[in-house]
Amino acid sequence: MISLILGIVVSLIVVIVGTPLLIRLVHRLHYGQYIRQDGPQSHLVKRGTPTMGGVAIIAAIVLGWGSSALYRYLNSGQTPSGSALIVIYAMISMGALGFIDDFAKVRKKQNLGLSVGAKFVGQFILATIYAVLALVVPTKSGFPSAQAGMSFIERPFFSFAFAGNFLAIVLFVIWANFLMTAWTNAVNLTDGLDGLASGSSMIAFAGYSFIAFWESYHLKGAGHEGYAYAVSDPLDLSIIAACAAVACFGFLWFNSNPATIFMGDTGSLALGGLFAAMSIATHTEFLAVIIGGLFVIETCSDIIQVGCFKLTHRRVFKMAPIHHHFEMLGWSETKVVVRFWMIEFMFVLVALMSFYADWAGRSGLLL
Repeated sequence: MISLILGIVVSLIVVIVGTPLLIRLVHRLHYGQYIRQDGPQSHLVKRGTPTMGGVAIIAAIVLGWGSSALYRYLNSGQTPSGSALIVIYAMISMGALGFIDDFAKVRKKQNLGLSVGAKFVGQFILATIYAVLALVVPTKSGFPSAQAGMSFIERPFFSFAFAGNFLAIVLFVIWANFLMTAWTNAVNLTDGLDGLASGSSMIAFAGYSFIAFWESYHLKGAGHEGYAYAVSDPLDLSIIAACAAVACFGFLWFNSNPATIFMGDTGSLALGGLFAAMSIATHTEFLAVIIGGLFVIETCSDIIQVGCFKLTHRRVFKMAPIHHHFEMLGWSETKVVVRFWMIEFMFVLVALMSFYADWAGRSGLLL
């Protein structure tokens, strides 16, 4: 528990102290945000706002978890777990790709950075490395960091083992690539209003921190009553998720409306990559659809808008993603953000109730 608290405190201090320093640096380098011209006209005043704030979020998560890992090593000789390192890799690598995209935008002085093809290739390479590491890197608990299959909670309802060892790995690599691409793009689409993505991510990662902590308390071989989970090093995962939630919380001080810095693709891709890796490491890939329900809605609204326009040349929403639709209806930016936070909070509550009901049912506590 002390290591968890230490990680939270360090993450909060790093993001609160580091973000203003990053704002000054970005101002000095003239790395300001470029605004899409077809968006709400009220957003044009945001042009030039410092971007790449995701650097502060990533640093806060890494240093928060790192301080926790250092404390445990000095106190009891525990070394960082393989699962935690792989999850951290997923976040940093996707954040690095986002940083390159942000840098390309400020260099080109427009709202378009890397091409779609270049970004896809980058995501594919990084996600494939993550998938292979998740299957082969040894872990302290003895359980693999990832399962070669698809899970709602814990047990795969569709295992890739039927295809044999080699094809099972190939199928898992494809599955991991889909999850990484889906969640990084989902968080990126949600990052369209001041504080929307950071606040929603804070809520989602708080939910994942609870889930991973519960799994650590009911880990196979731990001797606790009730259903036990074959998850690799969930306490480390809980600390990482808690640090992510706190980092987003602290970043909101600067990112809430009117924002003095944006997280940029550096932050949205890093958080999306971390969310995808967390779902794989906790064996909750499909429960994640509920945990990140708001991100799913944002993504679906964009897909529906594009699809319907191509088929019928008519728009379903005034503008997509859907948060812009409500802006165009006359809602203030703050009202949209707060209400969307409330929606995400309800999704996380439903996910936590589903997670607990699944545990209680498997433990024989539900009649």
